[in-house]
Amino acid sequence: MRFTITGRNIEVTEGLRSAVENKLGKLEKYFDKDVDINVTLSVEKDRQKIEVTIPVKGSIIRSEQTSSDMYVSIDLVEEVIERQLKKYKTKIIQSKQAAGTAFTQDYIDNDYEEEAEIKIVRSKRFGIKPMDPEEACIQMELLGHNFYVFSNAETGEVNVVYKRKGNTYGLIEPELD
Repeated sequence: MRFTITGRNIEVTEGLRSAVENKLGKLEKYFDKDVDINVTLSVEKDRQKIEVTIPVKGSIIRSEQTSSDMYVSIDLVEEVIERQLKKYKTKIIQSKQAAGTAFTQDYIDNDYEEEAEIKIVRSKRFGIKPMDPEEACIQMELLGHNFYVFSNAETGEVNVVYKRKGNTYGLIEPELD
């Protein structure tokens, strides 16, 4: 596993680097040696945040954890990723033939307790009127939702705006291959 550790508003000390590599190194039993793990450590006021992104063929495994202590955040993020790997093992491996390239044979062969199947219990249909992303944010606020699907008037594509921490917004645009 190859680590790329960066810091935002924090210096990545040897102690932090070592803690990240030791804790996330426990995930080595799931991945092949050439998997890249991107880690971003950041500090905002009293919030110590770690974001971990592991791109594997066809999927992205990601977790973000925040606490008042960076070492606690590091512990939390490792637990969450391990839980995700166990919970979604079959889906991760079956999707996009990822098994052959990123995961260890032990992980592929091991059976983990599968949680209940994902069930869609409600389906909605609604008309999508073309609008710009700012108007979509206003619509989202008016509805009291934390995301809103709309047709982007500028591009003609279906986009999603979503609410982020700190009263900011995000825009998801499709990436067509």
